[in-house]
Amino acid sequence: MSVLQRSIIRIDEEKCDGCGICANACHEGAIQIIDGKAKLVKESYCDGLGDCIGPCPRDAITIEVRDAEEYDEEAVKVHMKLMAMQTAGDAPGCPSCPGSAIRAMEPPVSEPASDATTPSMLTHWPVQIMLVPPTAPFLQGADLLVAADCVPFAYPDFHSTFIRGRTVLVGCPKLDDAAHYLEKFTAMFRMSDIKSVTVTYMEVPCCGGLIGLINRAIAASGKNIPLRLVKIGIGGDILEDKR
Repeated sequence: MSVLQRSIIRIDEEKCDGCGICANACHEGAIQIIDGKAKLVKESYCDGLGDCIGPCPRDAITIEVRDAEEYDEEAVKVHMKLMAMQTAGDAPGCPSCPGSAIRAMEPPVSEPASDATTPSMLTHWPVQIMLVPPTAPFLQGADLLVAADCVPFAYPDFHSTFIRGRTVLVGCPKLDDAAHYLEKFTAMFRMSDIKSVTVTYMEVPCCGGLIGLINRAIAASGKNIPLRLVKIGIGGDILEDKR
């Protein structure tokens, strides 16, 4: 994505009260309410025309000229399609369920004592692929871990070895909707500036489908994203680790 100097919105979070009027006024879905504040979710979704400015009752939005990703009309179309599917309830998963609400969490600041319970390394929610929208804020610039959902049960030190420092998504390549996975991951890779992808999968044959799916999604996105593949044995050992 090329960067150029252009007009783009600026949101003053000190003034913003999270009313959501600007998000509704934005025809490109570039603004979302996150943690009670309006956020520009991606620069390339903002056309810089400022339709969101007029409705703001707090004068929290202005237009500035700065270096920003160029406006991407095709990415906006995909983004709006996915948002419409979720609003209509057509997308797999349960986007309106409180349990699938997007949230960020702080990782532990220090290592536990040797006799203490290992702390969770999870920094976000949800983690199920079906429930995570391609525009989730925690995907931006992430080192992504895509885990077959049996892996955490087989590999005993999954949090410290794999989740630490990564954004994790889990699912089953055999039982879930592979076509929807492909569409969703392609959109994620196009929109979210993923820095790297690590795939952890089981040694059983059906789990290998996850590799092909991620490879196809990366190719379809047009991005060059470093990929690491880690095969886990049923006995809990790492059988293969390649990049």
